[in-house]
Amino acid sequence: MRGLLKEEYEEYEKTYEQPVRQGLRLNRCKITGEAWEYICPFPGEKIPWVSNGYYIEKEQEQLPSRHPYYFAGLYYLQEPSAMTPASRLPIEKGDYVLDLCAAPGGKATELAGRLAGTGLLFANDLSSSRAKALLKNLELTGAPNIYVTSETPEKLTENLPGFFDKVLIDAPCSGEGMFHKEPRMMKYWEEQPPAYYAGIQKNLILLGAEMLRPGGMLLYSTCTFSLEENEEVIAYLLDHREDMELVGIEPYSGFSPGFSIEGVSEERSRELQKCVRIFPHKMPGEGHFLALLKKKGTAGERKENGQKSAVLPECARDFLNLVKLDLSQGTFMMEKEKLYLLPGKTKLPRLRYLRTGLFLGEVKKNRFEPAQALAMALSPETFASCIDLDSRDVRTIKYLKGETLDVSDLAGREKKGWQLVCTDGYALGFGKLSKGILKNKYYAGWRLQ
Repeated sequence: MRGLLKEEYEEYEKTYEQPVRQGLRLNRCKITGEAWEYICPFPGEKIPWVSNGYYIEKEQEQLPSRHPYYFAGLYYLQEPSAMTPASRLPIEKGDYVLDLCAAPGGKATELAGRLAGTGLLFANDLSSSRAKALLKNLELTGAPNIYVTSETPEKLTENLPGFFDKVLIDAPCSGEGMFHKEPRMMKYWEEQPPAYYAGIQKNLILLGAEMLRPGGMLLYSTCTFSLEENEEVIAYLLDHREDMELVGIEPYSGFSPGFSIEGVSEERSRELQKCVRIFPHKMPGEGHFLALLKKKGTAGERKENGQKSAVLPECARDFLNLVKLDLSQGTFMMEKEKLYLLPGKTKLPRLRYLRTGLFLGEVKKNRFEPAQALAMALSPETFASCIDLDSRDVRTIKYLKGETLDVSDLAGREKKGWQLVCTDGYALGFGKLSKGILKNKYYAGWRLQ
């Protein structure tokens, strides 16, 4: 670090004496900044380089991870600098987007929010256990257009070459930028230093470029400082793929340019300055690196291969009549008793999927049980009947714990059947109402402990 920062090193070193900044990023699928600032229970200033990010104070009356708004999917808790990569990948409505190393979902959930239910988001992680956490976080956002896989990058590339409009690679790295936030990372760094990761990163970025369509864009990021894992990886890609070029990143006054590296031309050195470095002595966040690349050429029109919708069981049709969303643009798929809505009409290859599209529910003995994922994709305006609890009402916490509720004061005793349970107008899950008593259908695996 002394070698990289030279006279700035002492200023950088002092950041280890400062408190770690914590943040939350709003879910664009569900809430605007204006609406959040009206209901916000956590005081904190805006993060200036990310439009939907906020600092939060470490000491709060209620932990943000246990507030009902967290269970409603209104925000994702994320370190401020880590919000930057997904904010700098230029997503357009209808894009096919890949997050190659996506768990636990910090970047993927933002990409889902920016797609706003259009196109598709393919979120992958090699670790099956980490991919399960990724799936939960994506379902909390209410995103309907997701595919979650746990595959090797090589297998994905073999099956999906030239398929994606945008690719994000938040590569596994030595984590030098996180030493302040996570001191245990220092021990891991001693066991697996930058040289261990550099080969992995070079392989990942080549595979990511292979899955990109002509004209598409790839954002590579790490939370480390070493040249070996950052500029040298970008130079390696440019040396091996003449069809890839570095492009500028939406600026911020605290960003630092990329460094030159040994053994490259003056032209390549100038090009590497388009990379972005985030240093904690220049911005109130931890360390990060970003590089945005474009694949030369122009892609032709994307052709869908006409995947056919499954015939719905009568009980599923009856329930979906309560849903006021346009489901005609997707494709219904039945897998045993489980019903899914796939985005678009594109049939994807056989891979190890944890989720395909929006999980709508399950047919059980000619009854349809709606899924938690469907509830998270709904709102009071898009479901026939709702019970809306105040976030400060003790019944809200009881609902999240899986308890049966008396809601006769809200629903009366004549109202019955499936209800979308909300807090302050934001969906939490389903319940079934009879004579003023709400039978709790909140997913057991998500319950507040």
